[in-house]
Amino acid sequence: MGLDKTVASAAEAVADIADGASLAVGGFGLCGIPGTLIDALWQRGLNGLEIVSNNCGVDDWGLGLLLAAGQISRMTSSYVGENKEFARQYLSGELEVELVPQGTLAERLRAGGAGIPAFYTPAGTGTQVGEGGLPWRYAADGSVAVASPAKETREFDGRPYLLEHGITTDFALVHATIGDRHGNLVFRSSARNFNPLAAMAGRITVAEVDHLVEPGELDPDEVHLPGVFVQRVVRVTPGDPAAERRIERRTVRPEGDA
Repeated sequence: MGLDKTVASAAEAVADIADGASLAVGGFGLCGIPGTLIDALWQRGLNGLEIVSNNCGVDDWGLGLLLAAGQISRMTSSYVGENKEFARQYLSGELEVELVPQGTLAERLRAGGAGIPAFYTPAGTGTQVGEGGLPWRYAADGSVAVASPAKETREFDGRPYLLEHGITTDFALVHATIGDRHGNLVFRSSARNFNPLAAMAGRITVAEVDHLVEPGELDPDEVHLPGVFVQRVVRVTPGDPAAERRIERRTVRPEGDA
């Protein structure tokens, strides 16, 4: 496709994602989520998607849209968060969920993108994360239908470590503040959370960007993720409702407090 990786629209950018595809999706809560790409995927009505993301948005926004529509069959996440539908589908057996310690999830994505098949970590030793038995899927009667397997354990310097596997996915969807036509990306502040890691893990990575610049406009020292990890770039249309930046939990001072 040449060095110019831009595509005309979010719909075009996700047009070849099929039922049952696996996707790594950037963002943390609602911070830095690729809302335009998620909306385009939601409108396609795909089913059986296997998502790897820190969480699953909220009930009516982000990945929560796909979840509410029944388009996700499996989540690999570090927490459920405040998404009540996520909890309901998991506990009712409609959704398979692999809960992974947050740092381990980040490293599994980074390792997959770096071509590292597995690594050892102390996180989770002495718990069900390592010993197995965490419910991945419940049956309709509330019993555990699928449980996590035990992980290989090995000692280094007298301390136990668990073997964790790197994650790669069919696609990755990420959001960046600035991107050029070659796919070099710059993330803004805390939106530089799981986005670079998700981008590395995808075999085909699609980046939505707020500002599209020409090659050479970005100082190499400014680039947070080089374009070698990105295959498609789409500019977010100004004013697009799907690109709204929502706040997951708004906390305000009680009226009258100084």
